[in-house]
Amino acid sequence: MEGKHKTKVGRVVSNRMDKTVIVEVATSKRHPLYKKIIRRMVKFKAHDEHNKCGLGDVVKIVETRPLSRQKRWRVAEIITKGEVVEVQPKEIS
Repeated sequence: MEGKHKTKVGRVVSNRMDKTVIVEVATSKRHPLYKKIIRRMVKFKAHDEHNKCGLGDVVKIVETRPLSRQKRWRVAEIITKGEVVEVQPKEIS
């Protein structure tokens, strides 16, 4: 059954591993009793075959067969490229 895979959209928070990125997906839900909106952040390890994802990128991930012990997702597309501000250490005088 093609096309029946789960998809999620999230932000890349780490790309230090080879061919693997960590994607943080945020979901919002209203509390049934108190009506306050609860925000939940979940991190998924996703397969990035060509190491194209950078920090801060918004990506779409798709469920796939188990690729390793913790990787069950792969990067389908990069929606927007993230802009990461690099902080330079101050000069010591």
